[in-house]
Amino acid sequence: MTATGVRARARIVARADGRGGTALPVLDGEGPLALRRTRADGDEARVMVVGAMSGPLGGDRFSLDARVEEGARLHVGSAAATIALPGQAKGEAHYDVRLDVAGGGELRWLPEQLISAGGSDLHVTTRAELAAGARLVLREEQVLGRVGEEPGRLTSRLTVRVAGRTVLDQELSCGPGAPGGWDGPAVLAGHRSVGQLVVVRPEFAEQPVAARMLGECAALVPLAGPAVLVSAVAPDALALRRLLDEALTRLA
Repeated sequence: MTATGVRARARIVARADGRGGTALPVLDGEGPLALRRTRADGDEARVMVVGAMSGPLGGDRFSLDARVEEGARLHVGSAAATIALPGQAKGEAHYDVRLDVAGGGELRWLPEQLISAGGSDLHVTTRAELAAGARLVLREEQVLGRVGEEPGRLTSRLTVRVAGRTVLDQELSCGPGAPGGWDGPAVLAGHRSVGQLVVVRPEFAEQPVAARMLGECAALVPLAGPAVLVSAVAPDALALRRLLDEALTRLA
């Protein structure tokens, strides 16, 4: 660790192995972004991100790149929640995720929650670039503060592009120093957990999914492409996961 924080990068490349499975020719992580291959599920390769260190802390810069090539299937999860913490280095921490899925490839990006601990300042960016015919399931969950604590500042931007067209570009900023109204009735309405689920499937282009409410705290919205977005708020992480899991089951 330096005065400006930790720098860490991880890379994953998934490639069809020609035998009906998926190989991982690149599986490279460092520091707090250790990567472990787990038991495959059919033709789907599985990778866990294992936090080998605390963080991200103030001043840290993490980046994780995952590419799924044509005909490959990849599932990425994490062994535990990511906790943004204040650190000795001043300034905000950054966590940048880049996802690239070729036509005929499929990525399931399902990490555990991101917890914004009191005093932290984290900026997260997630960019997913999909070719025509690619498939994606992407889940993001943010929890504002640990039990009995006020949250840190968290800014999260999510961008999804399909066949060169932007279908989603949204940003949410919460906590001390965020623009006013983030905890008001039009945004979180006092809830401590917020999440989104993006599902991209080629068949949605021919059979669009209708917009609808999923109970009082979640909504499904079709995007301008073969994709849908589920947005949800909940009082805690467990309730949020239940909402998003139920939404994914309905889309199956």
